[in-house]
Amino acid sequence: MAVSHFGTGPAHEFVDARRYPRFKLETSICVYPRNSQVVRGYTVDISESGISAILKDEIRMDEVVRLEFSVPDGAVEVLALVRQRNAFRYGFQFLESASAQNLISRTCRQLGLEQSLSGPKR
Repeated sequence: MAVSHFGTGPAHEFVDARRYPRFKLETSICVYPRNSQVVRGYTVDISESGISAILKDEIRMDEVVRLEFSVPDGAVEVLALVRQRNAFRYGFQFLESASAQNLISRTCRQLGLEQSLSGPKR
């Protein structure tokens, strides 16, 4: 009789292999695709390398877009690459802007502290 190891062992455990942790951030966002109208939505979470958002309209995958959103310490304007899509939830990878990256990094550190004090994610 064969023994199945499906669903057991280390391969079964979920591992989030992201380089930077994500933090919940709910704020409005404007996405400016090239040669297209602005697309509005709201953010879901942020990390030092990117942001996810629910958008009201579709945008193309692998397109470079300009993002505008606010964090507690100010406004952010940054170029990003559209990396993922699941229905109307999009994932963006930040591409540049040292000043924006500094603000995003500070925000992630602050959100990490606040969210760790408020208990586990739901």
